[in-house]
Amino acid sequence: MLFASFCVPHCTVQWDTTQTGLSWRPRSTQSQMRSLFVIVPLLCQVVWVTATFPYLVLLVLLVRGATLPGAWRGVVFYLKPDWEKLLSTTVWIDAAAQIFFSLGPGFGVLLAFASYNPFHNNCYKDALVTSSVNCLTSFLSGFVIFTVLGYMAEMRQQSVDTVAKDAGPSLLFIIYAEAIANMPAATFFAIIFFLMIIMLGLDSTFAGLEGVITAMLDEFPHTLAKRREWFVFGLVCVCYLGALSTLTYGGAFVVKLFEEYATGPAVITVVLLEVIAVSWFYGTNRFCSDVHAMLGFYPGCFWRVCWVAICPCFLLFIIISFLAFPPEVKLFDYNYPPWTTVLGYCIGVSSFICVPAYMVFHLLNAKGTFRQRLLKSITPEPSSDSHRDFIVTNAI
Repeated sequence: MLFASFCVPHCTVQWDTTQTGLSWRPRSTQSQMRSLFVIVPLLCQVVWVTATFPYLVLLVLLVRGATLPGAWRGVVFYLKPDWEKLLSTTVWIDAAAQIFFSLGPGFGVLLAFASYNPFHNNCYKDALVTSSVNCLTSFLSGFVIFTVLGYMAEMRQQSVDTVAKDAGPSLLFIIYAEAIANMPAATFFAIIFFLMIIMLGLDSTFAGLEGVITAMLDEFPHTLAKRREWFVFGLVCVCYLGALSTLTYGGAFVVKLFEEYATGPAVITVVLLEVIAVSWFYGTNRFCSDVHAMLGFYPGCFWRVCWVAICPCFLLFIIISFLAFPPEVKLFDYNYPPWTTVLGYCIGVSSFICVPAYMVFHLLNAKGTFRQRLLKSITPEPSSDSHRDFIVTNAI
Protein backbone atom coordinates (compact mmCIF):
# COMPACT_ATOMS: atom_id res chain seq x y z
CA MET A 1 0.00 0.00 0.00
CA LEU A 2 2.95 2.32 0.45
CA PHE A 3 3.80 1.81 -3.24
CA ALA A 4 0.15 2.43 -4.11
CA SER A 5 0.11 5.59 -2.04
CA PHE A 6 3.11 6.99 -3.89
CA CYS A 7 1.50 6.26 -7.27
CA VAL A 8 -0.34 9.56 -7.46
CA PRO A 9 0.62 12.04 -10.20
CA HIS A 10 0.30 15.79 -10.19
CA CYS A 11 -3.48 15.61 -9.93
CA THR A 12 -6.04 14.39 -7.47
CA VAL A 13 -7.22 10.84 -6.89
CA GLN A 14 -10.99 11.09 -6.48
CA TRP A 15 -13.19 8.18 -5.53
CA ASP A 16 -16.31 8.21 -7.64
CA THR A 17 -19.27 8.44 -5.29
CA THR A 18 -21.72 6.55 -7.46
CA GLN A 19 -19.52 3.73 -8.66
CA THR A 20 -16.43 2.49 -6.91
CA GLY A 21 -13.62 3.57 -9.19
CA LEU A 22 -10.72 5.91 -9.53
CA SER A 23 -11.01 9.04 -11.60
CA TRP A 24 -8.36 11.67 -12.08
CA ARG A 25 -8.95 15.37 -12.18
CA PRO A 26 -6.22 18.05 -12.39
CA ARG A 27 -5.90 20.54 -9.56
CA SER A 28 -7.44 23.94 -10.03
CA THR A 29 -4.96 26.48 -11.33
CA GLN A 30 -5.24 28.80 -8.35
CA SER A 31 -4.84 26.04 -5.78
CA GLN A 32 -1.95 24.59 -7.76
CA MET A 33 -0.10 27.90 -8.01
CA ARG A 34 -0.56 28.72 -4.32
CA SER A 35 0.53 25.27 -3.22
CA LEU A 36 3.54 24.99 -5.50
CA PHE A 37 4.97 28.48 -5.28
CA VAL A 38 4.07 29.53 -1.74
CA ILE A 39 3.15 26.75 0.65
CA VAL A 40 5.10 23.72 -0.56
CA PRO A 41 8.51 25.45 -0.91
CA LEU A 42 8.14 26.99 2.55
CA LEU A 43 7.15 23.64 4.01
CA CYS A 44 10.13 21.98 2.31
CA GLN A 45 12.53 24.49 3.85
CA VAL A 46 11.13 23.84 7.32
CA VAL A 47 11.16 20.06 6.85
CA TRP A 48 14.82 20.15 5.83
CA VAL A 49 15.55 21.25 9.40
CA THR A 50 12.93 19.27 11.30
CA ALA A 51 13.67 16.04 9.41
CA THR A 52 17.48 16.10 9.49
CA PHE A 53 18.01 17.43 13.01
CA PRO A 54 16.62 14.27 14.70
CA TYR A 55 19.16 12.14 12.82
CA LEU A 56 21.99 14.27 14.12
CA VAL A 57 20.64 13.99 17.66
CA LEU A 58 20.22 10.23 17.30
CA LEU A 59 23.86 9.85 16.31
CA VAL A 60 25.02 12.02 19.22
CA LEU A 61 22.88 10.07 21.71
CA LEU A 62 24.03 6.76 20.23
CA VAL A 63 27.69 7.64 20.69
CA ARG A 64 27.03 8.88 24.22
CA GLY A 65 24.91 5.87 25.12
CA ALA A 66 27.47 3.40 23.80
CA THR A 67 30.12 4.86 26.15
CA LEU A 68 27.96 4.48 29.27
CA PRO A 69 28.58 1.61 31.69
CA GLY A 70 26.16 -1.27 31.18
CA ALA A 71 25.21 -0.21 27.66
CA TRP A 72 26.09 -3.68 26.36
CA ARG A 73 23.34 -5.19 28.53
CA GLY A 74 20.74 -3.12 26.76
CA VAL A 75 22.14 -4.03 23.33
CA VAL A 76 22.03 -7.75 24.15
CA PHE A 77 18.44 -7.44 25.37
CA TYR A 78 17.54 -5.52 22.21
CA LEU A 79 19.04 -8.01 19.77
CA LYS A 80 18.09 -11.24 21.56
CA PRO A 81 14.73 -12.45 20.17
CA ASP A 82 11.92 -13.77 22.34
CA TRP A 83 10.05 -16.09 20.00
CA GLU A 84 7.13 -16.57 22.40
CA LYS A 85 6.18 -12.94 21.88
CA LEU A 86 5.11 -13.84 18.33
CA LEU A 87 2.10 -15.62 19.82
CA SER A 88 0.87 -12.37 21.38
CA THR A 89 -1.73 -10.39 19.43
CA THR A 90 -0.55 -7.15 21.01
CA VAL A 91 2.90 -7.54 19.46
CA TRP A 92 1.49 -7.83 15.94
CA ILE A 93 -0.87 -4.89 16.42
CA ASP A 94 1.94 -2.74 17.81
CA ALA A 95 4.24 -3.74 14.95
CA ALA A 96 1.62 -2.93 12.32
CA ALA A 97 0.75 0.36 14.03
CA GLN A 98 4.45 1.28 14.15
CA ILE A 99 4.82 0.73 10.40
CA PHE A 100 1.65 2.63 9.56
CA PHE A 101 2.50 5.57 11.81
CA SER A 102 6.10 5.82 10.64
CA LEU A 103 5.44 5.34 6.91
CA GLY A 104 2.05 7.01 6.76
CA PRO A 105 -0.21 4.71 4.67
CA GLY A 106 -3.84 4.96 5.66
CA PHE A 107 -3.69 8.58 6.80
CA GLY A 108 -3.95 10.25 3.39
CA VAL A 109 -0.61 11.96 3.97
CA LEU A 110 1.22 10.13 1.17
CA LEU A 111 -1.65 10.80 -1.22
CA ALA A 112 -1.55 14.48 -0.35
CA PHE A 113 2.21 14.88 -0.77
CA ALA A 114 2.43 12.61 -3.82
CA SER A 115 -0.23 14.66 -5.58
CA TYR A 116 2.36 17.44 -5.95
CA ASN A 117 4.77 15.15 -7.84
CA PRO A 118 5.18 15.19 -11.63
CA PHE A 119 3.04 12.61 -13.41
CA HIS A 120 6.02 10.43 -14.36
CA ASN A 121 7.73 10.60 -10.98
CA ASN A 122 9.38 7.28 -10.07
CA CYS A 123 7.07 6.34 -7.21
CA TYR A 124 8.44 2.80 -7.23
CA LYS A 125 11.90 4.03 -6.22
CA ASP A 126 10.39 6.45 -3.70
CA ALA A 127 8.48 3.64 -2.00
CA LEU A 128 11.54 1.39 -1.74
CA VAL A 129 13.86 4.14 -0.51
CA THR A 130 11.35 5.49 2.01
CA SER A 131 10.59 2.02 3.41
CA SER A 132 14.28 1.17 3.71
CA VAL A 133 15.20 4.46 5.40
CA ASN A 134 12.26 4.10 7.77
CA CYS A 135 13.24 0.59 8.89
CA LEU A 136 16.90 1.51 9.27
CA THR A 137 15.93 4.57 11.31
CA SER A 138 13.79 2.45 13.63
CA PHE A 139 16.64 -0.04 13.99
CA LEU A 140 19.08 2.77 14.82
CA SER A 141 16.64 4.29 17.32
CA GLY A 142 16.46 0.94 19.08
CA PHE A 143 20.19 1.09 19.82
CA VAL A 144 19.83 4.67 21.09
CA ILE A 145 17.07 3.62 23.49
CA PHE A 146 18.45 0.33 24.75
CA THR A 147 22.02 1.48 25.35
CA VAL A 148 20.57 4.00 27.81
CA LEU A 149 18.22 1.39 29.30
CA GLY A 150 21.22 -0.85 29.87
CA TYR A 151 22.88 2.03 31.67
CA MET A 152 19.78 2.49 33.84
CA ALA A 153 19.68 -1.23 34.61
CA GLU A 154 23.35 -1.06 35.67
CA MET A 155 22.66 1.90 37.95
CA ARG A 156 19.59 0.34 39.57
CA GLN A 157 21.11 -3.14 39.77
CA GLN A 158 18.07 -4.53 37.93
CA SER A 159 17.50 -6.46 34.74
CA VAL A 160 16.89 -4.58 31.51
CA ASP A 161 13.50 -6.27 31.24
CA THR A 162 12.43 -4.71 34.55
CA VAL A 163 13.61 -1.25 33.54
CA ALA A 164 11.96 -1.45 30.11
CA LYS A 165 8.61 -2.82 31.31
CA ASP A 166 6.99 0.58 30.88
CA ALA A 167 6.10 1.34 27.28
CA GLY A 168 4.93 4.35 25.30
CA PRO A 169 5.11 7.80 26.90
CA SER A 170 6.35 6.38 30.21
CA LEU A 171 9.45 4.94 28.59
CA LEU A 172 10.21 8.13 26.70
CA PHE A 173 9.37 10.84 29.20
CA ILE A 174 10.11 9.08 32.50
CA ILE A 175 12.67 6.28 32.13
CA TYR A 176 14.74 7.80 29.34
CA ALA A 177 14.50 11.30 30.80
CA GLU A 178 15.69 9.98 34.16
CA ALA A 179 18.63 8.31 32.46
CA ILE A 180 19.63 11.55 30.73
CA ALA A 181 19.36 13.43 34.03
CA ASN A 182 21.94 11.07 35.55
CA MET A 183 24.43 11.42 32.70
CA PRO A 184 27.43 13.71 32.73
CA ALA A 185 26.58 16.93 30.85
CA ALA A 186 22.91 16.14 31.48
CA THR A 187 21.68 19.62 30.57
CA PHE A 188 23.13 19.50 27.06
CA PHE A 189 21.76 16.04 26.28
CA ALA A 190 18.38 16.92 27.77
CA ILE A 191 18.12 20.02 25.55
CA ILE A 192 18.97 18.22 22.30
CA PHE A 193 16.78 15.24 23.24
CA PHE A 194 13.65 17.29 23.81
CA LEU A 195 14.43 19.46 20.79
CA MET A 196 14.43 16.24 18.79
CA ILE A 197 11.04 15.31 20.24
CA ILE A 198 9.67 18.74 19.31
CA MET A 199 11.01 18.42 15.76
CA LEU A 200 9.42 15.00 15.36
CA GLY A 201 6.14 16.40 16.65
CA LEU A 202 6.29 19.26 14.16
CA ASP A 203 6.96 16.85 11.29
CA SER A 204 4.00 14.70 12.29
CA THR A 205 1.81 17.81 12.56
CA PHE A 206 2.86 19.09 9.14
CA ALA A 207 2.08 15.75 7.52
CA GLY A 208 -1.18 15.10 9.33
CA LEU A 209 -2.60 18.56 8.69
CA GLU A 210 -1.50 18.59 5.07
CA GLY A 211 -3.39 15.34 4.46
CA VAL A 212 -6.62 16.92 5.69
CA ILE A 213 -5.99 20.32 4.06
CA THR A 214 -5.21 18.92 0.62
CA ALA A 215 -8.21 16.57 0.68
CA MET A 216 -10.62 19.34 1.69
CA LEU A 217 -9.24 21.85 -0.81
CA ASP A 218 -9.49 19.31 -3.63
CA GLU A 219 -13.05 18.40 -2.63
CA PHE A 220 -14.22 22.02 -2.28
CA PRO A 221 -11.79 24.07 -4.40
CA HIS A 222 -14.12 26.97 -5.16
CA THR A 223 -15.17 27.39 -1.54
CA LEU A 224 -11.90 26.90 0.34
CA ALA A 225 -9.17 27.83 -2.16
CA LYS A 226 -9.60 31.57 -1.53
CA ARG A 227 -9.89 31.01 2.23
CA ARG A 228 -7.07 28.56 2.75
CA GLU A 229 -5.46 30.51 5.59
CA TRP A 230 -8.74 30.73 7.51
CA PHE A 231 -9.46 27.06 6.91
CA VAL A 232 -6.02 26.05 8.20
CA PHE A 233 -6.47 28.30 11.22
CA GLY A 234 -9.85 26.74 11.99
CA LEU A 235 -8.44 23.23 11.58
CA VAL A 236 -5.57 23.96 13.96
CA CYS A 237 -8.00 25.40 16.51
CA VAL A 238 -10.15 22.26 16.32
CA CYS A 239 -7.07 20.06 16.82
CA TYR A 240 -5.99 22.22 19.75
CA LEU A 241 -9.38 22.01 21.44
CA GLY A 242 -9.51 18.28 20.86
CA ALA A 243 -6.14 17.81 22.54
CA LEU A 244 -6.93 19.87 25.64
CA SER A 245 -8.20 16.77 27.46
CA THR A 246 -4.71 15.29 27.32
CA LEU A 247 -3.31 18.25 29.28
CA THR A 248 -5.47 17.72 32.35
CA TYR A 249 -4.38 15.83 35.48
CA GLY A 250 -5.88 12.70 33.97
CA GLY A 251 -4.44 13.40 30.53
CA ALA A 252 -2.04 10.45 30.65
CA PHE A 253 -5.01 8.11 31.05
CA VAL A 254 -6.75 9.70 28.07
CA VAL A 255 -3.61 9.28 25.96
CA LYS A 256 -3.37 5.62 27.00
CA LEU A 257 -6.99 4.99 26.00
CA PHE A 258 -6.43 6.60 22.59
CA GLU A 259 -3.18 4.69 22.17
CA GLU A 260 -4.84 1.31 22.70
CA TYR A 261 -8.06 1.78 20.72
CA ALA A 262 -7.92 4.86 18.48
CA THR A 263 -4.55 4.36 16.79
CA GLY A 264 -3.42 0.88 15.77
CA PRO A 265 -6.70 -1.02 15.19
CA ALA A 266 -8.44 1.96 13.58
CA VAL A 267 -5.61 2.65 11.14
CA ILE A 268 -5.30 -1.05 10.29
CA THR A 269 -9.03 -1.17 9.48
CA VAL A 270 -8.76 1.90 7.25
CA VAL A 271 -5.83 0.38 5.36
CA LEU A 272 -7.75 -2.90 4.96
CA LEU A 273 -10.64 -0.98 3.36
CA GLU A 274 -8.20 0.80 1.05
CA VAL A 275 -6.56 -2.46 -0.03
CA ILE A 276 -9.91 -4.07 -0.76
CA ALA A 277 -11.16 -1.02 -2.68
CA VAL A 278 -8.08 -0.75 -4.89
CA SER A 279 -7.10 -4.39 -5.42
CA TRP A 280 -10.52 -6.06 -5.50
CA PHE A 281 -13.05 -3.49 -6.69
CA TYR A 282 -10.93 -1.19 -8.82
CA GLY A 283 -8.81 -4.17 -9.83
CA THR A 284 -5.08 -4.81 -9.90
CA ASN A 285 -5.06 -4.88 -13.71
CA ARG A 286 -6.46 -1.36 -13.93
CA PHE A 287 -4.16 -0.15 -11.19
CA CYS A 288 -1.12 -1.73 -12.85
CA SER A 289 -2.13 -0.08 -16.13
CA ASP A 290 -2.15 3.27 -14.34
CA VAL A 291 1.31 2.55 -12.94
CA HIS A 292 2.50 1.60 -16.44
CA ALA A 293 1.21 4.90 -17.80
CA MET A 294 3.24 6.77 -15.17
CA LEU A 295 6.42 4.66 -14.96
CA GLY A 296 6.60 2.76 -18.23
CA PHE A 297 6.53 -0.73 -16.67
CA TYR A 298 4.07 -2.97 -14.87
CA PRO A 299 4.45 -3.99 -11.20
CA GLY A 300 5.68 -7.56 -10.74
CA CYS A 301 3.69 -10.58 -9.59
CA PHE A 302 4.99 -10.15 -6.03
CA TRP A 303 3.25 -6.80 -5.64
CA ARG A 304 0.02 -8.12 -7.14
CA VAL A 305 -0.09 -11.08 -4.79
CA CYS A 306 0.60 -8.77 -1.84
CA TRP A 307 -2.21 -6.39 -2.82
CA VAL A 308 -4.78 -9.10 -3.58
CA ALA A 309 -4.11 -11.74 -0.92
CA ILE A 310 -1.26 -11.27 1.55
CA CYS A 311 -2.03 -7.74 2.81
CA PRO A 312 -5.82 -8.20 3.19
CA CYS A 313 -5.45 -11.57 4.95
CA PHE A 314 -2.75 -10.32 7.29
CA LEU A 315 -4.64 -7.15 8.21
CA LEU A 316 -7.90 -9.05 8.68
CA PHE A 317 -6.13 -11.53 10.96
CA ILE A 318 -4.82 -8.69 13.15
CA ILE A 319 -8.26 -7.06 13.37
CA ILE A 320 -10.02 -10.32 14.28
CA SER A 321 -7.35 -11.12 16.86
CA PHE A 322 -7.76 -7.69 18.44
CA LEU A 323 -11.55 -8.09 18.64
CA ALA A 324 -11.26 -11.62 20.04
CA PHE A 325 -8.63 -10.72 22.62
CA PRO A 326 -9.01 -7.04 23.54
CA PRO A 327 -6.00 -5.63 25.40
CA GLU A 328 -6.07 -5.11 29.13
CA VAL A 329 -5.66 -1.37 29.48
CA LYS A 330 -3.48 -0.45 32.44
CA LEU A 331 -1.42 2.62 33.25
CA PHE A 332 0.95 2.67 36.19
CA ASP A 333 -1.02 0.84 38.92
CA TYR A 334 -4.48 1.81 37.64
CA ASN A 335 -6.66 -0.77 35.87
CA TYR A 336 -9.22 0.79 33.55
CA PRO A 337 -12.87 -0.09 34.34
CA PRO A 338 -14.82 -2.32 31.90
CA TRP A 339 -16.87 0.56 30.47
CA THR A 340 -13.71 2.09 29.03
CA THR A 341 -13.48 -0.89 26.67
CA VAL A 342 -16.82 0.08 25.13
CA LEU A 343 -15.70 3.72 24.98
CA GLY A 344 -12.45 2.67 23.33
CA TYR A 345 -14.26 0.68 20.65
CA CYS A 346 -16.54 3.66 19.98
CA ILE A 347 -13.52 5.94 19.58
CA GLY A 348 -11.83 3.50 17.23
CA VAL A 349 -14.93 2.92 15.09
CA SER A 350 -15.46 6.68 14.73
CA SER A 351 -12.33 6.83 12.56
CA PHE A 352 -13.82 4.78 9.73
CA ILE A 353 -17.57 4.64 10.36
CA CYS A 354 -18.11 7.04 7.45
CA VAL A 355 -17.07 4.34 4.97
CA PRO A 356 -19.72 1.69 5.82
CA ALA A 357 -22.24 4.45 6.56
CA TYR A 358 -21.87 5.85 3.04
CA MET A 359 -22.06 2.33 1.58
CA VAL A 360 -25.44 1.83 3.25
CA PHE A 361 -26.59 5.31 2.20
CA HIS A 362 -25.66 4.64 -1.42
CA LEU A 363 -27.36 1.25 -1.49
CA LEU A 364 -30.55 2.71 -0.10
CA ASN A 365 -30.65 5.60 -2.61
CA ALA A 366 -29.49 3.81 -5.77
CA LYS A 367 -32.03 2.59 -8.31
CA GLY A 368 -32.81 -1.02 -9.22
CA THR A 369 -32.96 -4.24 -7.29
CA PHE A 370 -30.64 -4.86 -4.36
CA ARG A 371 -28.40 -7.07 -6.50
CA GLN A 372 -28.21 -4.42 -9.24
CA ARG A 373 -27.43 -1.68 -6.74
CA LEU A 374 -24.74 -3.81 -5.09
CA LEU A 375 -23.06 -4.72 -8.38
CA LYS A 376 -23.20 -1.12 -9.56
CA SER A 377 -21.62 0.10 -6.32
CA ILE A 378 -18.60 -2.22 -6.55
CA THR A 379 -18.05 -1.89 -10.32
CA PRO A 380 -15.59 0.81 -11.44
CA GLU A 381 -16.40 3.08 -14.33
CA PRO A 382 -14.86 1.93 -17.61
CA SER A 383 -11.91 4.06 -18.68
CA SER A 384 -11.11 5.10 -22.23
CA ASP A 385 -7.91 5.98 -24.04
CA SER A 386 -9.11 9.54 -24.60
CA HIS A 387 -9.73 9.91 -20.87
CA ARG A 388 -6.23 8.61 -20.14
CA ASP A 389 -4.70 10.99 -22.70
CA PHE A 390 -6.59 13.87 -21.06
CA ILE A 391 -5.19 12.86 -17.69
CA VAL A 392 -1.57 12.67 -18.82
CA THR A 393 -1.75 15.88 -20.84
CA ASN A 394 -3.21 17.92 -17.99
CA ALA A 395 -1.00 16.31 -15.34
CA ILE A 396 2.21 17.20 -17.11
